[in-house]
Amino acid sequence: MRWTTWRRSPGEQLKLLANKDTRNSASPEAQQIWKDAQAFTVDFGKDIDNLEGVWIGTWDTLVMTHTNEPVVGMTTRKDKAPLEALRNSLIEAGDGVYDTGIIISPASGQQILSMYKAVYYKGKPVGLVGLGIFTEGLVDTLNNLTIRGIEDSSYYMVNTADNKFIFINDPSLVATEVTDPSIMNVSEGLKGGNLDKTGSFEFIENGVKQIATYSFMQNRGWVLLLNAPKTEVYAMTNQMRVFVAIFGILILGLVVIFGIINARQEAINRKLNKQIVKTEKTKESLSTAMFHDILTDVSNRVSLSMDLDKVKTSADRPCYFAMFNIADLSVINSTFGNDAGDTVLVNTAQALSNAFQGGTVYRTGSDEFVVAMQKEEDSTASYNQVYRQINEAHGELIKPQETPSGVVNVAYKVALVKKSSDLSTAIITALKDMTNRSGKTPFGQVQFVDLDQQQ
Repeated sequence: MRWTTWRRSPGEQLKLLANKDTRNSASPEAQQIWKDAQAFTVDFGKDIDNLEGVWIGTWDTLVMTHTNEPVVGMTTRKDKAPLEALRNSLIEAGDGVYDTGIIISPASGQQILSMYKAVYYKGKPVGLVGLGIFTEGLVDTLNNLTIRGIEDSSYYMVNTADNKFIFINDPSLVATEVTDPSIMNVSEGLKGGNLDKTGSFEFIENGVKQIATYSFMQNRGWVLLLNAPKTEVYAMTNQMRVFVAIFGILILGLVVIFGIINARQEAINRKLNKQIVKTEKTKESLSTAMFHDILTDVSNRVSLSMDLDKVKTSADRPCYFAMFNIADLSVINSTFGNDAGDTVLVNTAQALSNAFQGGTVYRTGSDEFVVAMQKEEDSTASYNQVYRQINEAHGELIKPQETPSGVVNVAYKVALVKKSSDLSTAIITALKDMTNRSGKTPFGQVQFVDLDQQQ
């Protein structure tokens, strides 16, 4: 979809989409807007790993466009209470992103990390945009957690905001409220905290004494707990106590035995501490998988979409966006192998990061990168500085590149745009159109468009 198709504001378009079954509407404009919106939604979701779905809906959560087109027409919040709760949260978030957390998707029935953003028309909310990322990879990690020497361990992840399970060994209990008073006390004690925190405690589950260790993620308000039966944790200690009772008359033996007991207890504590470290790594992996490109270690398209919501622009503080599209990456992969193609992608990300100090590099597609830069003034000097950085990066990238399969000559399609207001991912579409029209870019001949002047 060409970015120039979006003549109306997002709120006006969503209001027109929601007016009736737009695909069967007699209005050619309404039909075209739905087709363009659906095509844009599908295109946007192609490069997001573990995507459950990206969708546009009305204020009543009627799905108007979705990366999974059969879902179009579904109403995700049919009951009044869940609908009002979602609306209130979106209004509270204002123009920002509302992070719902981990939920069961009404569309797929699977567990996802869910985010929403309200769409406004004349100051009033008229619809929303939703994004869901499957949590299956994280669940597999949690299900495979083991503690050497302990057979019957389990885990919980609880949202301290509402004391409901996010993850639990029993999938039927996901999104239900915690009933165990000990776990409830931990959740209530951590609620609203502003520091990451770890600890341990004892509680009784189904009549069995348990020892649990927990890690609190304050930026999300989630607490992850790992527990095991106390009898297993202190099995060696209990065995040694029996041994002490039998040979209690041997004073020297008692000293040795208690020394062994203490050593065993320290070993168990080390096991629990190691498990806390694994928990922290799992937390970091979840954040990295959602917002970073694993191969090139730069931000991804989801991160760009969220960052655009935070940027405050004006006529005096414009943003520049440069796209570097690797021409014929598929040919490089087929001719030299995927390892060579991966090397070219990594080299491209590194060269852009080196050239654009103060800017942010995003991998927005399989063969494309976007660099975002905001300037403190709208001047010829600012433009010239950006153009010099583009030529510096372009000059470095068109040099022969060493790969595992030999030297590869790489060409790029490069484009530059400026925007002073209404930032959105439609900028990516505009850059794609420019690079597709112009083809491979000769050095020093990068095309530039001021998007504000073309509106």
